[in-house]
Order: sequence, then C-alpha cells, then structure tokens
Amino acid sequence: MTTVAERWRAVRAAIDAECETLGRNPDDVTLVTVTKFHPASLVRELIEAGARDFGESRHQDAAPKVAEIGDDTIRWHFVGQIQSNKAKAIAQYASVLHSLDRPSVVAALRTSESHVDGFIEVNLTDDPARGGVMGETALLELAALITEVPAITLRGVMAVAPLTGSADHAFAELQRLSGILATVHPGATDISAGMSNDWQVALRYGATHLRIGTAITGNRPAVG
Repeated sequence: MTTVAERWRAVRAAIDAECETLGRNPDDVTLVTVTKFHPASLVRELIEAGARDFGESRHQDAAPKVAEIGDDTIRWHFVGQIQSNKAKAIAQYASVLHSLDRPSVVAALRTSESHVDGFIEVNLTDDPARGGVMGETALLELAALITEVPAITLRGVMAVAPLTGSADHAFAELQRLSGILATVHPGATDISAGMSNDWQVALRYGATHLRIGTAITGNRPAVG
C-alpha cells in the first residue's frame, strides 16, 4: 500500500514526464496538492516529501489547519468559493486565491493588508448558478476591477471542467479566454485547471497550476 508521500512523488514525476512530452518546462507547472478535509498530519507528511503548495476550500477548516502547521516555507492556495465577508480573513493565510468570481469579493479585498495572487474563475457550463464569470465581457470587466485593487496581483484564469461533455472542449475554451485576458493584461497568463481525473488534458491546453487531491491524498475522510 502506497503512502501519501509516495503518491505525491509519483504524480509529480508523471507531470514532469508529460511536460517533457509536450515540450513544456516542468518548472513552469505548479502542483497544488488539495488537502481539504484532511488533517494537518497528512500535510506534514507531504511537506517532508517535498510538497510546497497546498489547496484548501473551506475557511473554517483551513484557518486552524494553517495555524497548526505554522510553516512559512509553504504556500497556501484557496481553491473554493469565497464568501465576501470572509475574503480578508482568507487572504491572511492564503497567498493565492483561485476563485475570484464576482465584484463583491474583489471589493472586500480593497482594504486588505495581505497581498495575494488572484485567478478569475470562469464558468465553462451553461448554468449561471455555477461559480465563475461567463463570457469574455464579464471576464474583462472583473479583471478591470481586480487591477484597481493594490492587494491583488492578477495571475490569470481558473476553471473546473464540466461533469459532462469534453474536457478538451472545456479547456480549449479556457485557453482561448486566457489569451483574450492576456492581450489586455499581459501579466495575467497563468491557467489554473486540471484535477486528478483530467490534469493531462489541462496540460495540453496550457495549464500552469494543477489542483490535484484524490490521486495524492486518497478519498476524503468522512465529514459531519
């Protein structure tokens, strides 16, 4: 039975190999190990294995976990939906926010004393109830608001592939929108896309940040 450290090393090696196949530099691809619902002890095992980027999605779980670990050599990424009234608190420990999806969240960070890198979440479905902006206009409008906030550096776009349909089609669209964003904001070229079941596809369409959980951490523990 493999350990979490062995699985992390295997996934990182697979990413590096896929990058070589695609002619990409593996150093340009960040593996964000999603540790939501898992204990601090598991994070410590991953730190010992060499992991430095960790993703969380629930503030009430993440904040005490970050405090318990107390390691300033690692980087925390918030990958879940952000409630506007918790945005500043999240920014105190998460240096990368992958889910900036509406003006109220951006506005909440205007007075933040903590600087963060931010990704605009894009909705790749036809369901407006899903998180994320829909279409080029909404993307550029939110980007304009973000660039007015000193506490946020706009890094690029983020999305989750729809449960149905082609991941290739979804990530191709995300790559297209990334290109549009970058024409207006040249520094915002990163793409946060790809999880345990579709990261290889995401890499083909320019993903720079892979958010991988289950393939490394195993199934989530039961939560109340």
